[in-house]
Amino acid sequence: MTIPRFGDAEVLAYAEAEPPTPGPGQVAIDVTHAGVNYAEILFRQGAVDVPLPYVPGIEAAGRVRALGDGVKDLRVGQPVTALTMTMGGGYGEVAVTDAQLVAPLPEEADLALMAAVPSNSTTAWLVLREVARLRKDERVLVHAAAGGVGSQLGQVAKLLGAGQVVGTVGSPEKLEKAAAFGYDEVVLRSELPSSVKELTEGWGFDVAVDPVGGTTRRESIDALAQGGRLVAMGNASGADSVHFDANELWFSGKGVLGFNLGALSGERPGAVTPVLRRVVDAVLDGGLRVEVGEVLPLRDAAEAHRRIESGRSTGKLVLAMP
Repeated sequence: MTIPRFGDAEVLAYAEAEPPTPGPGQVAIDVTHAGVNYAEILFRQGAVDVPLPYVPGIEAAGRVRALGDGVKDLRVGQPVTALTMTMGGGYGEVAVTDAQLVAPLPEEADLALMAAVPSNSTTAWLVLREVARLRKDERVLVHAAAGGVGSQLGQVAKLLGAGQVVGTVGSPEKLEKAAAFGYDEVVLRSELPSSVKELTEGWGFDVAVDPVGGTTRRESIDALAQGGRLVAMGNASGADSVHFDANELWFSGKGVLGFNLGALSGERPGAVTPVLRRVVDAVLDGGLRVEVGEVLPLRDAAEAHRRIESGRSTGKLVLAMP
């Protein structure tokens, strides 16, 4: 499934091409399932500069098809899940990626489920542990708590020892859904500004994670306590960038950080490897729960994109190869 030109969901179209082959240090995967992410919508819209036609798909699961020179710890035919974000290709029958972005799986693994793990679960761990430097008993605020990455952030915060984890959602029907993913409380995003003092006993949050953008950025930093950290890791609202004055941050003692899994995977894939494999193990042993909302056939990729863009999706959407 390709992006032949930038535009709305309807531009997605089937195409045939020679299967890609792995270079040194790379792995080719016969894809069975691919996770659907907001990043692929940005590619389709032209917000990210990718060469056309382009095969989107930043995460996929399947079996190893071929190994490039120098790859030692994987074997042909082995079930795996992988981040395919540096080269794309998850929406295709064959994808190639850096071997450092591949995690081996047991034979009995549910490949539809494991296709939903690499991007969101790895992001959640890196955002909270490596970027925000979350400390034991700190208070954490997570926006879009019912979404794919939101469902992981609440759980990972608890695994890392957070004292309180509060999520926000954009609509009432998502309140109960988000509450099942490790959150102590879930509130409507529109009600957050008036609820911070009550939620945090007058203190404020130590960490806020915002994949929404727009006015949520400002509300997030206002909700922080002294020494609090805001992590910007997306702009699902599509709103214009929000700017913070350096002197404001100086006087308030707050910080703004950013995280981009694609950039890290491209520049330092070795830094991603241990975290990817750690979260895969956590999902396999039940310590981290990933919920697949629905598995759709590849031909319905446009419908998956429309659901995410409309804000109607909860859990994770996965595409199955024909």
